[in-house]
Amino acid sequence: MGKVKTKKKTQDLVNKKPSFVRNDGIPYDPDLFVDINVNRSAVERRAATIGTRRSVKKQWQAAWLLKAIGMIDLTTLAGDDTPGNVKRLVAKATSPVRQDILDRLGMGDRNIMTGAVCVYHNLIKHAKAALGDIDLPIAAVSTGFPAGLIPLKEKLKQIDLSVKAGATEIDIVISRSLVLNSDWKGLYKEVAACREACGEAHMKTILATGEIPTYTKVAKASWVSMMAGSDFIKTSTGKEPVNATLPVSLVMIRTIREYYELTGYKVGFKPAGGIRTAKQALAWLILIKEELGDDWLDPHLFRFGASSLLGDIERQLEHHLTGSYSASFRHPMG
Repeated sequence: MGKVKTKKKTQDLVNKKPSFVRNDGIPYDPDLFVDINVNRSAVERRAATIGTRRSVKKQWQAAWLLKAIGMIDLTTLAGDDTPGNVKRLVAKATSPVRQDILDRLGMGDRNIMTGAVCVYHNLIKHAKAALGDIDLPIAAVSTGFPAGLIPLKEKLKQIDLSVKAGATEIDIVISRSLVLNSDWKGLYKEVAACREACGEAHMKTILATGEIPTYTKVAKASWVSMMAGSDFIKTSTGKEPVNATLPVSLVMIRTIREYYELTGYKVGFKPAGGIRTAKQALAWLILIKEELGDDWLDPHLFRFGASSLLGDIERQLEHHLTGSYSASFRHPMG
């Protein structure tokens, strides 16, 4: 990864915005993916080198971690969520790093925020009220999250209600049975219908890869989801036994690259579930940079789905300044 040698370059890294055109999808064509056969050992061997061939230290690490903050969908998806939890979540999302830390990093005036806040449907109105006039996306999980085991008609109704409530991004979950049974045309129709229901709201399609048995099926599900108009493809709900991993992310990212080479559409990627440390975040950023390039290092095209990652990033930034690790309570609601 390139070194950032000046404060100006650090600020450019944090704030760079690439051109962005939304994925309109393409007609269903199984010939584009039917012959895919992913070599598991090759994928896992490549994934094992991520984070070991590149070292990001000192001020360059701080710059990358500041960049990562703007790519976090700060999330609360617990059964005991309350309006108070959401209010605190929004407060953290809009002021993710203590002001004294930002000031010492020379970034105190950069208005750094997370990429979005992510909540259940019934808490959208509380997130919207807490945000007021602040321009921060509200993402809502939908379509029978996390299992997705409800009729398509009900999925579309949920999307419509969430968009009307104020969600600007919708995280849908696919029917995993369609993937398990290789019903690719059925999956295309489902995702395309959800995309139409989303309207102007951007759609992130959750594959729940921990419940898909092979990398080959993950690759094919990724292709179909993008063909049907997904703005993002996302690894997991965060509720599966296995969530985001580097090997499955590599498979999905390479399908994004191939889809872009074919269509010219840049589809976003969101790993979610189990990403808790700054070190893990850096590994995913390295993966994105090496496989997709700098344009994807932007919240329009890359997000982390996380609830605790932000706390560790803030802690690492303080360590960069002081040389000491602080207690976790100094960084509330990470």
